[in-house]
Amino acid sequence: MCLLILLELSALILIVAGWNTGPRKEIYYEPEEVKAAIVTCGGLSPGLNDVIRQIVFTLETYGVKNIVGIPFGYRGFFEKGLKEMPLSRDLVENINLSGGSFLGVSRGGAKTSEIVDSIQARRIDMLFVIGGNGSHAGANAIHEECRKRKLKVSVVAVPKTIDNDILFMDKTFGFDTAVEEAQRAINSAYIEARSAYHGIGLVKLMGRSSGFIAMHASLSSGQIDVCLIPEVSFTLDGEHGVLQHLEHLLNTKGFCVICVAEGAGQDLLQKSNATDASGNVILSDFGVHMQQKIKKHFKDIGVPADLKYIDPTYMVRACRANASDAILCTVLGQNAVHEAFAGFSGITSGVCNTHYVYLPIPEVITAPKHVNPNSRMWHRCLTSTGQPDFH
Repeated sequence: MCLLILLELSALILIVAGWNTGPRKEIYYEPEEVKAAIVTCGGLSPGLNDVIRQIVFTLETYGVKNIVGIPFGYRGFFEKGLKEMPLSRDLVENINLSGGSFLGVSRGGAKTSEIVDSIQARRIDMLFVIGGNGSHAGANAIHEECRKRKLKVSVVAVPKTIDNDILFMDKTFGFDTAVEEAQRAINSAYIEARSAYHGIGLVKLMGRSSGFIAMHASLSSGQIDVCLIPEVSFTLDGEHGVLQHLEHLLNTKGFCVICVAEGAGQDLLQKSNATDASGNVILSDFGVHMQQKIKKHFKDIGVPADLKYIDPTYMVRACRANASDAILCTVLGQNAVHEAFAGFSGITSGVCNTHYVYLPIPEVITAPKHVNPNSRMWHRCLTSTGQPDFH
């Protein structure tokens, strides 16, 4: 039996090498005495049901018989009328065949102390938190509060963000599916633009602070002429602005297709101090702003332009996981259970430098991961689109 590991080890060692994943020869908990809970937080992402399914499967393989789901994120710990859901292999057998979350999701939650009060009252020994940066921060706060109360509770996270923006992670589940699903929107925009006189297709994809979906979708489609992401500044007006380049494309090609990440161009818009339930700043809608600017620009210069704007945000994130994401979800879900049975807490399971590892939550939530404007991948995207430097 090993002691419950509370991550006193050097974070530097963990980030460089990570802990090896997989089952241990010796386990900390007696499976038949364990009560395990699963909660899905934040927004939807393809693969949530796959992770839930694999956590349940693996827990039952260990011999755990008391498995519950906490409905609608952290809200399920305190909202009256929301009861925990008993989970079993038979119940979750086919939930991976559809998108969304079998347990439901929500943003925000009660005070950490109230959540831990609920964990104590429910006699939960393992808590599996599936979520993004905010949900990871919540999981870490729960872990610290459990430490403070000297509770032997393993709090283990599984990184979920469709934006692929969690630090140190090569890839998060749902991202591959989102890029693949985005192709449908881009292809529709391309067909509309190609078929119209001076046609312009404009597609807005997810990406609050990181443009990974927009970049990869642009690269994979091969149909994008301009890709705009939050990490790279640009101007719309003027001799070297985006609008001038669109004029050039209509004059030379006769049509064009633009892909923008939702967080792009925020410096060009009026800022809002409003925040959502997760504490994220509510962004101004750059897609709509871009749509209006393009229409006004071509009207002002007397050039006809037929603009079609497509925002597939909720279609992209609500679909079922593709094969690549389903495999990733399977491994992450299984590894999360192995972590908990080893006695680990306050850590997350992911892929770092092509290896499946466990990393301390405080290290992965220090900042979002961003596209490096000097990276080869971004330069490949620029080569594919042929876009100039918009300054």
